[in-house]
Amino acid sequence: MTPAAPAAPILEVRGLTKTFGGLTAVKNLSFSLTAGEIFGLIGPNGSGKSTAMKSIMGIERPTAGQVLFQGENLAGLAAHKIARRGFGMVFQHSRPLNRQTVLENIMVALLPDSLLKVFADPSLTQHARQIAQRVGLGPVLDRRPPTLAFADLRRLELAKAIARDPKVVLVDEPFAGLTLAEVSVFSELIRSFRDEGRAVLLVDHNVKSVSALVDRVLAMYLGEEIVTGRADEVMRNETVRRVYLGGAIETSARPETSFKDKIPLLQVENISVHYGKAQALENVSIHIHQREFVSIVGLNGAGKTTLFNTISGFLPYTGDIVRGGQRLRGRTPAQIAKSGIVQCPETRELFGEMSVRENLDLGGQHLDDAERETQLAWLFDLFPILQERQAQMAQTLSGGEQQMLAIGRALMMKPEILILDEPTLGLAPVILEQLSKALEKLRQTTPITVLLGEQNVTFALPHADRVYVLEHARIVWEGDPGRFAKEAGGDYL
Repeated sequence: MTPAAPAAPILEVRGLTKTFGGLTAVKNLSFSLTAGEIFGLIGPNGSGKSTAMKSIMGIERPTAGQVLFQGENLAGLAAHKIARRGFGMVFQHSRPLNRQTVLENIMVALLPDSLLKVFADPSLTQHARQIAQRVGLGPVLDRRPPTLAFADLRRLELAKAIARDPKVVLVDEPFAGLTLAEVSVFSELIRSFRDEGRAVLLVDHNVKSVSALVDRVLAMYLGEEIVTGRADEVMRNETVRRVYLGGAIETSARPETSFKDKIPLLQVENISVHYGKAQALENVSIHIHQREFVSIVGLNGAGKTTLFNTISGFLPYTGDIVRGGQRLRGRTPAQIAKSGIVQCPETRELFGEMSVRENLDLGGQHLDDAERETQLAWLFDLFPILQERQAQMAQTLSGGEQQMLAIGRALMMKPEILILDEPTLGLAPVILEQLSKALEKLRQTTPITVLLGEQNVTFALPHADRVYVLEHARIVWEGDPGRFAKEAGGDYL
């Protein structure tokens, strides 16, 4: 018996490229989807996943390449024209009509394109009800979006995307803000799209949920394909693991029993945080001893930045944050920073049109002249390049130099606890080595306590006395870095 020929692709992406000025966000990307297949795009933050999806959908105009749907090149068409061809997109951020009910929102998505048919077909309401039932919105049909739970808002986006019976469904970050139980429900919904014969293109930071769902996956880094294949094969690929993990893991931890304070310097107790209706942290607890270096590792979207912003006083929360026996609730971010908890944010937040020296002086503005000069001299010994660049505008520095300046400005505040959020993001290996040496010098020569958030575990672990793994808004593992590879490293991706 002759085996059946493989199905022809319903969607082919060939040489897709998207540039923004001098930045190439997607470079020569090629892949194909067949009907009844779920295909995933994964990669660290900034890999180009969402840009690729938006370029396919027409939200961004591709710089080069083809998007072939059933043989027709759609590249460069407007998004509404691509939607009419048979595409539906589930956006990461819900955009409902807040004054209309759930049923009315779905009916709007079903309305015909022609103004000559502005009066809806009598069957429209029934069709909208069927779609609502299909995605689990039956009990809330008459409610308006502002009254809905976050998961129901995501269901509404799914309903709108499939309202016109698309042949290709693009799903951007479907699991962001969902609980683990809700992720399971949404995974089943997306599988059902495949079972109906639709092709599904999926992007999400939650690598494990994507891997469990897709038939094939393409791993990206800096806009380019690393490898395409079955999820289990791709996640074992050495290049993929190096991109996410950074390489071999080496450690030099101090045992927790070696720290003198019986009560930890900082205690975060059962913290939960929501962004609107999306849960960003769920009952997170960590503790840090004086002079201890603690790493919070987790993939992008896990909640690291949310945790740090909560400690720094920027976000409302339930639970307790206790420092030296005193609760921090009610203190402003400025009061928390002045008290000695200083954060160096992932986004750096430098004053670009001010000089290096002026940025550093802002960090040390609370010091008297003699103390400021002493602290500057110490800092220039830690980062000599900043001394050479004192008169240079911050915005003209390289990425690595800007990162050193951001850390340097934080250190000028003479923090007791320094919070570093993704300091290695987008930096070249030579800069990583310089940052690594600076952290080790801080560890060996100062009484500073450091809380480091990183996706790159091979940078984080050598500088850690203890490690927490943050996954999908929850702490899922805690231990010394020597145990990480054996107990948590294999499940990190």
